[in-house]
Amino acid sequence: MTLNCNGKLVDISSPKVMGILNVTPDSFFDGGAYNSDSHCLKQVEKMLSEGATFIDIGAYSSKPNATTVSTNEELERIIPVIKVLVESFPDIILSVDTFRAEVAKHAIAAGAAIINDISAGHLDVNMLKTIADYNVPYIMMHMRGTPQTMQQQTEYDDLLKDILLYFSERIQAARALGVNDIILDPGFGFAKTTAQNFELLNKLDDFKITDLPLLAGISRKSMIYKTLNTTPKYALNGTTALHMIALERGAHILRAHDVKEAVEAITLHHQLHT
Repeated sequence: MTLNCNGKLVDISSPKVMGILNVTPDSFFDGGAYNSDSHCLKQVEKMLSEGATFIDIGAYSSKPNATTVSTNEELERIIPVIKVLVESFPDIILSVDTFRAEVAKHAIAAGAAIINDISAGHLDVNMLKTIADYNVPYIMMHMRGTPQTMQQQTEYDDLLKDILLYFSERIQAARALGVNDIILDPGFGFAKTTAQNFELLNKLDDFKITDLPLLAGISRKSMIYKTLNTTPKYALNGTTALHMIALERGAHILRAHDVKEAVEAITLHHQLHT
């Protein structure tokens, strides 16, 4: 369970936290909060000091019905931030949240170490080849359609089997091109109802059959705040509760807005099993 990140081997056999940095004006929780270099630097410094192993940067909001952003605009938002962060934190391990091969190429050239693709290569036929060419770890997520259409595609014959079949095809396609490090993200909130999200979380340990590391991205999502009849702003307690369940079910990476609390969950989970 190691990832080769810019020549540095990262052991994820003990769970790690991936801090979220959205440089978008419209993300569901923190849209517009990090729209300057100083704000980004301050937030990343905070997340690293709190124990984040990875920082995941996104410049295209993938919330339901999000506004489409051009490739050029995505690049203009994200590349300067990558350069500033790499310069300010030379040891940082940056993940870039994009489904576009062109953005991935420029991001890796600027210093990114991981590509996090919500579409697992479905939205850009050049993505898997790009990942293989640059030999970076690849997070492939399960989603149907696009962020604009996914909430109309929640009908499954068998939720878990359908997702595992999706991943088996995507893993095979990536391996055939020479992709080495693959992380699976079941895609909580993407083409899934609230009930399906909880079913997926409850059966997360079934993904062990793939023998690949698992990323859980549940931080402040609607499965939490809608169930609790609240808003993303007040969904931290619920997030921490479900982070512990994800860890119990075998998650290796928690992708979180709130790093300190996610690290605390991992510490307590570790204590529970020693």
